[in-house]
Amino acid sequence: MKAKIAKSGSQAPHLNKEKDKSNFRQYDKACERVKEFYREQHEKQTVAYNIEARRQFQSKVRARMTVWEAIEKLDTLIDESDPDISLSQIHHLLQSAEAIRHDGKPRWMQLVGLIHDLGKLLFFFGAQGQWDVVGDTFPVGCAFDERIIYPETFANNPDSTHEVYSTKFGIYKPNCGMYNVMLSWGHDEYLYNVVKTQSTLPEEALAMIRYHSCYPWHTEGAYKELMNEHDHQMLKAVQEFNPYDLYSKSDKIPNIEDLKVRLPLFELWRTTYHIWPLF
Repeated sequence: MKAKIAKSGSQAPHLNKEKDKSNFRQYDKACERVKEFYREQHEKQTVAYNIEARRQFQSKVRARMTVWEAIEKLDTLIDESDPDISLSQIHHLLQSAEAIRHDGKPRWMQLVGLIHDLGKLLFFFGAQGQWDVVGDTFPVGCAFDERIIYPETFANNPDSTHEVYSTKFGIYKPNCGMYNVMLSWGHDEYLYNVVKTQSTLPEEALAMIRYHSCYPWHTEGAYKELMNEHDHQMLKAVQEFNPYDLYSKSDKIPNIEDLKVRLPLFELWRTTYHIWPLF
């Protein structure tokens, strides 16, 4: 299913007018909670852990719920990796979807805005902490790139001195394609694996879900040596989505019932994309 993607460099116009981008992702000024989160994440996201996490993913269904039930369950989660806001996830999802709707983007993209962080439900279903649920993602099985935030905190990750995993390509081949790369386990990878088998969302939507937290790749330009030709098309899709994920954030609490009316997505969930039960 091929979706129409805006030209490279397109952005969210009304978001750019309202937001100062320099105020977001200021990790050098982040509180100790955020820094401690990434220290733990970077020490524990190993190849061995990622293989086991994927095995566990395939072993059981954790819960069955509708999309809206899943969104409401996230209402109690505060993302420890986020230096920008302290709102619950339900508000962030609604803010993202509303910003996408405001700019007249396709309804499938509005839906992505609404569900893109639902993988964070992992936190309630057997996660080891927040470190294997939230935060930026990155490839494992090859050298940790210096463009990952707080790169020095990988020093205590055993893979950083592994004879294979610490090399530039590690277990991968040049231009192998990002589809073949094992990204650090968390909400992106989890939801991607759920939705790709339970929906007819276009491949651009799946890319937005899988890579939206992979800032070293889609924003810093890392890991280009692993990309194939198709990845360049998917990168454009992810970069189109990113402003709506990042710059729609606000500490102003949205009116949930009002947004339910303005976001005409319930019918879409039922008839087009078939994405429940989710978990």
